[in-house]
Amino acid sequence: MAWSRSGLAPPLYSLVLSASVLGPLLGPGYLLLRDAVSTPRSYFTDSAWGTTDAAARAVPQDAVMAALSTVVDGGIVVKSILLLALGLAGWGAAKMSQALLPTAGTPALLVASTVAIWNPYVAERLVQGHWSLLVGYAALPWTVLAALSLRRTGRWGWLAVCLTVAGLTPTGAILAAVTAFVCAGRKKAPLTLGLFLVASLPWLVATAMSGGGTSGTDPAGVTAFAARAEPGLGTLGSLAGLGGIWNSDAVPTSRTSVFAVMGTVLLLAVVALGIVPLWRRRRNPVIVALAATAVFAVLAPALGATGPGLHLGEWAATDVPGAGLLRDAQKWVALAMPFYALAAVAGVAWAGTRLRNRWVPAAVAIAAVLIALPDLVWGVGNQLKPVEYPSSWESVAAELDGKEGDVAVMPAGMFRIFPYSGKAPVLDPAPRMLPLDVLQTGELLVAGGSVHGEGTRAEDVETVLLDGESAERLSDLGVGWVLVEKNTPGEMGMSAQTLDPLTVTYEDDELALYEIPGATPSTQDKRVVVAAHAAWLVLLMSGLGWAMRSRRNGP
Repeated sequence: MAWSRSGLAPPLYSLVLSASVLGPLLGPGYLLLRDAVSTPRSYFTDSAWGTTDAAARAVPQDAVMAALSTVVDGGIVVKSILLLALGLAGWGAAKMSQALLPTAGTPALLVASTVAIWNPYVAERLVQGHWSLLVGYAALPWTVLAALSLRRTGRWGWLAVCLTVAGLTPTGAILAAVTAFVCAGRKKAPLTLGLFLVASLPWLVATAMSGGGTSGTDPAGVTAFAARAEPGLGTLGSLAGLGGIWNSDAVPTSRTSVFAVMGTVLLLAVVALGIVPLWRRRRNPVIVALAATAVFAVLAPALGATGPGLHLGEWAATDVPGAGLLRDAQKWVALAMPFYALAAVAGVAWAGTRLRNRWVPAAVAIAAVLIALPDLVWGVGNQLKPVEYPSSWESVAAELDGKEGDVAVMPAGMFRIFPYSGKAPVLDPAPRMLPLDVLQTGELLVAGGSVHGEGTRAEDVETVLLDGESAERLSDLGVGWVLVEKNTPGEMGMSAQTLDPLTVTYEDDELALYEIPGATPSTQDKRVVVAAHAAWLVLLMSGLGWAMRSRRNGP
């Protein structure tokens, strides 16, 4: 087949497979599901720069979205990024496998693409709304390739690109950095560390400036966000099958029954087929490093969910600055994906040689992986459905454009259930929809309990409203506006006492906006954190330029 020999098969196959996963999301509308919020336009607020007193978890993601959405609709941006991320994850797994196993043919490489795209980790993170985390996930096999290039030729361009792209979120940056360190080797560790630090400057600087996440986090989050056992598997088995996310509601239906056992067995059988062939290549340090990383990525979250592991995590959350970044333990199982894909290729290639037919074992392996998670197709069982926002949001954004003072939102809490957003709670879109800073407490309701956020100012503002205190108290706290979202459940307390005397500047059936006179606007200097974002962008562009130049010049 000409298309197979040309090398186009893995990228085209990965793109088609990714489109079948995202399915309904690719239609008109916006992604609004649990933690995922896409909006027509977002803005360069203090929250976007990560300079509020909350942890900088969406940095530089929010600033990038603010920049891109000035020229392209933000909903289209998020959908495009997701489609590219999944497609590049599959293609990258094939390219990585080809580099480490040069004799593997196209059929085996397609198995690598399938394993990278079609697994519980992708499904659960999609349903949880962690679209930007999947960018870091997609960068992992490309990071292996870049580390190989650095190891063999000393060229750092592609590694800089991988670390900055993965660094769209702090978690993505750490995932890529771990992969780069274990694959590039000790001699390249200083350069790898330097690239990682520059790629991480936006969130490191924002955290240092704001103090968000440096004074410890609520230890209750360690248990709440620990990896979870799926039916019939236990925690270790769930993680080995690339599942086990903390939120039992954010899983495909097939993972909520004993079918999860069958799915995990099928996936691990495809991976296990390659263990012996890879063992014969144990002199390759990169293969060994990927295997060790995969074992660690499965065992560490499993141990973290045990009694001693939880106690250790609670201590770290309380006493170790920045440890809150580690509390969603299951997300680190992403580090196992490169080895899983490589092992699948090695096993299928070996079987193809024994059978003297490369396509039959590949077809069986692909079918097994697809059957293992049948409801990943078409938006994880149609859970990824875009929404249309009412025009009220645009009207409120226009009303606040050019104004001063932060925005408080009622009802209390960060999560909403709108008539247009479906049954699952979603993050309030106000912080990304409005041109002023929207205060959020960061408090999360998990498994019947609550996990407190890092900041205190938003909590103080919320308490003032719930207790019905005077508007002057809100003004002293820098609040110039209160937005009431009418069509969502939530606690309003005695806020009517605070709001009734205020001027209503906009109101309809969806939203009401109240103005508070005399608010003191935020005067925080953002020049340092903006410079850190600029350094991130410069590293991305210089890495890309250097990589393209090196490619033209040849080996």
